[in-house]
Amino acid sequence: MVIERFKDGQPRPVYERAAADGRMMPDGLRYVDSWVEASFARCFQLMECDDLSLLMTWIARWSDLVDFEVVPVVPSASASAAISGV
Repeated sequence: MVIERFKDGQPRPVYERAAADGRMMPDGLRYVDSWVEASFARCFQLMECDDLSLLMTWIARWSDLVDFEVVPVVPSASASAAISGV
């Protein structure tokens, strides 16, 4: 899960770049879905990749407009199986 905080609280530059250039993701990084906080302060994106360097490359392309927090997550079913030893 990628939590984006728009620099200076300004989402517009992010949306303008995305409209002009797309998501600018390297091959192998997969966008799953995203949700934007009602106040437009943050965006929550679910991304998938097998190589962390792909995610870091993508973050570098947007770091002038966004501050990032990356939280590794797994589906609930996988967490349940791990806890129960299945």
